[in-house]
Amino acid sequence: MVEVKTRIRPAAIALTPAAEQRVAELMSRAPEGAVGVKLSTPRRGCSGLAYSVDYVNAEDRFDEKIETPGGTFYVDGGSILYLVGSVMDWCEDDFTAGFVFTNPNAKGACGCGESFTV
Repeated sequence: MVEVKTRIRPAAIALTPAAEQRVAELMSRAPEGAVGVKLSTPRRGCSGLAYSVDYVNAEDRFDEKIETPGGTFYVDGGSILYLVGSVMDWCEDDFTAGFVFTNPNAKGACGCGESFTV
């Protein structure tokens, strides 16, 4: 009998500790029925794709599921190809607060920073 070795597949994207903490904060005040937070890349903006983070009420079997200390984080199955290898961070300063993405697949972005292209 041949032993089959399996390896653990790395997550499509990495979350920094600050992003994980923000997911935990979001889940602590999530609406009833929310099972996690989901990242997707809807078509929007000047360059074509934008990052969108929303609550999700049900798992989709095609989504990437990432367990974080504060809750479950999902990546939309249709968006994974645009996001593989990305790092998601949460940044706050005196004027802005939001998720910031370092995406090696992005080939360009619009001037306002709302959208990107691959």
